[in-house]
Amino acid sequence: MLETIRNAATAGVDWIQIREKDLGARRLASLVRQAVEGTRHTRARILVNDRLDIAFAAGAAGIHLGEMSLPVETLLEWRRSAARALFEIGVSCHSVEAARAAERGGADYIFFGPVFGTPSKAAFGPPQGLERLREACSAVQIPVLAIGGVNLENVASCMEAGAAGIAAIRLFQELPDLSGIGARLRGM
Repeated sequence: MLETIRNAATAGVDWIQIREKDLGARRLASLVRQAVEGTRHTRARILVNDRLDIAFAAGAAGIHLGEMSLPVETLLEWRRSAARALFEIGVSCHSVEAARAAERGGADYIFFGPVFGTPSKAAFGPPQGLERLREACSAVQIPVLAIGGVNLENVASCMEAGAAGIAAIRLFQELPDLSGIGARLRGM
């Protein structure tokens, strides 16, 4: 996994979310520390899924919250101190209403989806589609990243719908060569 993280960071990926929900705290902290250290020379920022304690202790750039996680508001006072001002808070949203709520709550960005069909997001219902993505992007002032079934063939349509970027798992795992993927995606 660390090799994949380093390869993605070297290829120009901006954000890497570590979502290893099965790891215990010590192993997860070690993984995050190594990921932060291994990507220090790149533009990539490491975000940790749900574990504020691990993200902060391991020097990650931020945390990503699910819709059923702590409310963003809970973290705002903690983050307001100067030492934590650059700490990012993102939220996964599966409706336009949830996107608005995340913004009102103080989120820095949201993941919206699933935009397209994908096995990893099947539990969240049918794909939202590009029109709902467009609605979510128009409904908030913070960056919206499209997630769920995003691939090289449909990433441009997500950007045309107003997404500030994309989040993906399979896209990065299935590409045999990640070199240049960050620049290629930013160029779409």
